[in-house]
Amino acid sequence: MSLITVDQEKCVACGLCVEECPTGVLKMESTGLQEVLPQACLFCGHCVAVCPQEAIDHSKSPLASQSKKEGVPNLSAEEAKNFMRSRRSIRSYKDKPVEREKLIQLVDVAHLAPTASNAQGISYLIIDDKNIIESAVEGCVNWFENEPTWSMRLGGMVNGYRENKVDTILRNAPSIIVTLADKDFYKGRENSVLSLSYLELYAPWLGLGSCWAGIFEICACSENSPMNQIFNVPENKKITGVVMVGYPKYSYKRFTERQPLSFSFYKEK
Repeated sequence: MSLITVDQEKCVACGLCVEECPTGVLKMESTGLQEVLPQACLFCGHCVAVCPQEAIDHSKSPLASQSKKEGVPNLSAEEAKNFMRSRRSIRSYKDKPVEREKLIQLVDVAHLAPTASNAQGISYLIIDDKNIIESAVEGCVNWFENEPTWSMRLGGMVNGYRENKVDTILRNAPSIIVTLADKDFYKGRENSVLSLSYLELYAPWLGLGSCWAGIFEICACSENSPMNQIFNVPENKKITGVVMVGYPKYSYKRFTERQPLSFSFYKEK
């Protein structure tokens, strides 16, 4: 087998790995487990993780690198819901830099997020230099001023910056995290959204706040973006997402609320 090896002494032919393989790579034959479609493998590691006997190893997802889950406490359903409800988009930050160790922790969790076909393909650019962030805001404002559609839509924001140096683009955040993907990677944006969502959920555990830099992304993700030069983005890469990160200036005493839930179960006509 080119990808998978099986310890036949441990294997009990339960077939869980075959059932859990999302692309039909494995098949249980009379002679034992066989790798019948290796070219379809997503390297997800499900076969290794589901095996109760630790009988399977995978060259791209080794058994030795998969940590055991035993002993890790689970949040109750109510605790998990309250945790997610307590997260808010933070737009006011303390004038305090974020420790680089924490920024690395954030991207370490971000890269664990699920991605389309396990393609992953996302790298992270951490920017915690105040001067570079200020240059990015200036460059973004210049770009908006020279784009007819956006100069009209975002005129108030641009004027606020020009007249009073009010930064409503990156909110004076002490750091931003930028996702990058290959220019020809068709799932770059989707995978970045998934990854940064993990980051945003994890940030409060580190005492940090975050907010999606949606206005900034309009400029940063465009083909003619000045951010490619300001951030020294490699020629073969493109910016696919941006979040602001810092210590929240204020704390919130209430859970977040949303519009009334709308859902239905399918019914035949």
